[in-house]
Amino acid sequence: MCKKSIDSIFINFLKMSFKTLPLLFINLGGEMVYILDQRLRAQNIPDEKSKKVLHDIIATMFHKRFMEELFKPQPLYSKRAMRTVFDRLAHASIMKLNAASMDKLYDLMTMAFKYQVSLSLRPKDIILITLNHMDSIKQFVEGVPNIRQQVDYVYRLIIETYGSMTAGEFHLIRQTLLNFFQDMHIRVSIFLKDKVQNNNGRFVLPTSGPVPWGSEVPGLIRLFDGKEKARKQFPSGGSYLPCLAEGSFDMKGDRVTKLGTNMYSTSRSVETVGNRAVKSTPQTSDVESNVPDPLAKAQLDLLSSLIGSKTTNVKPEIRLNLFKTDEEEEQAAAAIQPVEMAESKVVKIDASKVF
Repeated sequence: MCKKSIDSIFINFLKMSFKTLPLLFINLGGEMVYILDQRLRAQNIPDEKSKKVLHDIIATMFHKRFMEELFKPQPLYSKRAMRTVFDRLAHASIMKLNAASMDKLYDLMTMAFKYQVSLSLRPKDIILITLNHMDSIKQFVEGVPNIRQQVDYVYRLIIETYGSMTAGEFHLIRQTLLNFFQDMHIRVSIFLKDKVQNNNGRFVLPTSGPVPWGSEVPGLIRLFDGKEKARKQFPSGGSYLPCLAEGSFDMKGDRVTKLGTNMYSTSRSVETVGNRAVKSTPQTSDVESNVPDPLAKAQLDLLSSLIGSKTTNVKPEIRLNLFKTDEEEEQAAAAIQPVEMAESKVVKIDASKVF
C-alpha cells in the first residue's frame, strides 16, 4: 500500500466519529424492515409467516448482547462488512433472498438513509430520524413482549449515548455518515418520480422550507451600537419558514420531522433504476475495506452465532423477490455475476457459510 493511501486512511480515521455505528445500523435496519414488509405484502405472503420473518429479524437485530457490542465506541465497519451484516440479518428467519434481490434491498436501504441524512436540517436531527425508525419498529412488534423489551432497551441506549452530545459531536457524526455514503449514487424510482433525485443519482436539496430549530428565517440584518439601532431587509433567495417546535428526544413524543418514517406504507412501487454493476473509481474507503477489522469481525461472528442458534435445521419457507418478475431478478443476477467474481478475490468475510 502506498504512503499516500496510508496517510489518507489515517486522516479520515481522525475525522471519524466513534459513535456513528449504532445510528447507521439502526437506521439501515429500519429501512430494511420497511422494504421487507412492503414486499411481503406485495407477494401476498400469509400474515403469520410475514410477522414471523419481521419478528425474527427485529429480535436478532436488537439482541441485547449484539447491541451492547455495537454501542461501544468504535470506527464504522467497511462498506463490505456492513453489507455482510445485513446479508446475514436478512436471512435470520424463514426467508431466502438471492444475490440480486439482496443487492437491490441494500441499495434501497442505503439510498433512503442517505437521503434522510442529506435533508436533515441540523446534525442533531439524525437522532430524530433514528427515533422515527425506532417508533415504526416498535409498532411491528406490538403484542410480542420479549421483542418489545429489546426495542425499549435500545431506546434507552440511544438516549443515554446521544442525549448529552454537543453540536460539534453531532456534526462529526453527520460527516462520518456522509463519508460512508459518498460514492453511492443509485437511482431510486420513488425519488426520481418525486424529482428529489437527478438522473446521475445525486439528490436535489431544497432551497426553501423550514429553517433548523433555534434559527431565524434569513432576510434580516440588525445593526447594533451598544443596542439595536437599525434593521435592513435583504432578499434571501428562498421561501423560508420558522420551525415551530423541536422534536421530542424521549422514548415517546412528536418527532416533528417525517424523515425516517415508512415511505412504503402507501402503495407506491419502489425500484432501483439502471445497472448497479457499474463501479466508480476506487476511493479511500475501498482501500480501507480490504484491511481486516478485528472488532467488526468479532461482532459479525457474534451475529452469526445469534442467527445460527435461531435457524439451525430451519429450511427457508419464503423466497422473496424484490423485482417485479422472476425474469427481471434472473437478468439482474446474471448482470452482477462478473462483478461478484471479481470482488471475491478481496472479500475477507464469506457470508455464504451462514446459510
